[in-house]
Amino acid sequence: MADEPRPSHSHLFTVRVWREDMGDGQWEWRGKVQHVVSGEAFYFREWQELIARLKAWLQGDIAAIEDEGPVEEAQQAWK
Repeated sequence: MADEPRPSHSHLFTVRVWREDMGDGQWEWRGKVQHVVSGEAFYFREWQELIARLKAWLQGDIAAIEDEGPVEEAQQAWK
């Protein structure tokens, strides 16, 4: 049916960051990102880990919609 809405290809995440005391006046950032709909969570210590996890979640979505039209622009954004 032509009037059926297309499924949403958006994601909702929560990101929590905090300073972890390492002793001797040292600290580091820690974090948790959670995919709100699935509940899947990932803890990270480095910002690169957060970016890698988000890219993996989003690239999985890109692979799922490849048959719906060109996705070259979206894929280029992750390179």
